[in-house]
Amino acid sequence: MDLTIKPEYRQFREEVRTFLQENLTDDLREAGRLATSVFHDVERSMAWQKILHKKGWAAPHWPKKFGGTGWDVVQRAIFAEECLVANAPVGIPMGLHMCGPCIIGCGTQEQKDYYLPRILSGEDLWCQGYSEPGAGSDLASLQTSAESDGDDYIVNGTKIWTTYAHYANKIFCLVRTRKDCKPQEGITFLLMDMNTPGITVEPIIGLDMVREQNTVFFDNVRVPKANRIGAENDGWTVAKYLLMFERGGQEYAPALHHGLNKVKEMAAVEAGSFGGRLADDAAFMRRVNEVEIEITALEFTENRIKAALGSGQSPGALASMTKILGTEISQKVTELAIEAVGVYGLPLQVEAIQPGANLPFVGPDYALTAMPRYLNTRATTIYGGSNEVQRGIIAKMVLGL
Repeated sequence: MDLTIKPEYRQFREEVRTFLQENLTDDLREAGRLATSVFHDVERSMAWQKILHKKGWAAPHWPKKFGGTGWDVVQRAIFAEECLVANAPVGIPMGLHMCGPCIIGCGTQEQKDYYLPRILSGEDLWCQGYSEPGAGSDLASLQTSAESDGDDYIVNGTKIWTTYAHYANKIFCLVRTRKDCKPQEGITFLLMDMNTPGITVEPIIGLDMVREQNTVFFDNVRVPKANRIGAENDGWTVAKYLLMFERGGQEYAPALHHGLNKVKEMAAVEAGSFGGRLADDAAFMRRVNEVEIEITALEFTENRIKAALGSGQSPGALASMTKILGTEISQKVTELAIEAVGVYGLPLQVEAIQPGANLPFVGPDYALTAMPRYLNTRATTIYGGSNEVQRGIIAKMVLGL
């Protein structure tokens, strides 16, 4: 793994900066700046994805033959860093970062030819149908059923915490196709059209008063067997492959560095507890520095994963490690931000953080998103497989316990 900053990397960084300066409009930058979670302003995120797609940069992490960029580890890191600094909207992850790589790794040629171009272009917007009211981190206990009926499956059941379901036109789902076996051996991976008769979506409103998630109901939904990824009853294998991308395929470190730098900027202007600036408070800055060390350590682990993926390997248990570290450090960063903004973090100003709202708000602009980000990161150690489950995976796969 060569992470040397070569002259061509400096040139590439300038190319990325120029592209961002020329293509990021004020409303796109505003959407990126005001984003407080994995859920982003859909209209502007998809508009930005179309711009990236036209440039050929929509999926830097995909193999080049499927529409990726062919960038190496350093180039992808540079691109992520510059997008964060420029406040570019973040792409909606379910298609580009989860379903797409899953189809590349497990799908048929026909599925790749049909779905991958539509994911890249933004024609299809995906959501994920994994968790159920009685099956969260214990995903193998899912009960949504799919009964065979000729060339179709008939699907009945419920999925919950489904982010983007109220916008998505596609959903990838885990369903039970067999019950007389070990739970993991009777699961199948299906792709569905959200407009199929029998699918109903109801909202879930979070602590930050935003509708990110939904409950999705399936009532005798007919799904062609051609929409199955992998073999019948082998969906657990496909799901584990996808979860490696959800948990470890993403890069936490660039956003964490960016978030911590924002905390430092806050500390430089906010008052400390005993007079002077917060940046002069040795106790506070010691915590900032400790978190920075943790982010740097995580960054090196993520580079190892990217190098493995670049050579065709699987991230394996490292995906669980980065999920644990990335989410727990993100909570620390938002806690530091809340401490830095002080009383300005108390007002929850939901309307003011909507892109294009142009409403007055209380406090400095950097305090506007501090509390929503803090509230949202409370869930990061739960979704995508709780961190307790991730530690169990490491104990089994790495330590042999």
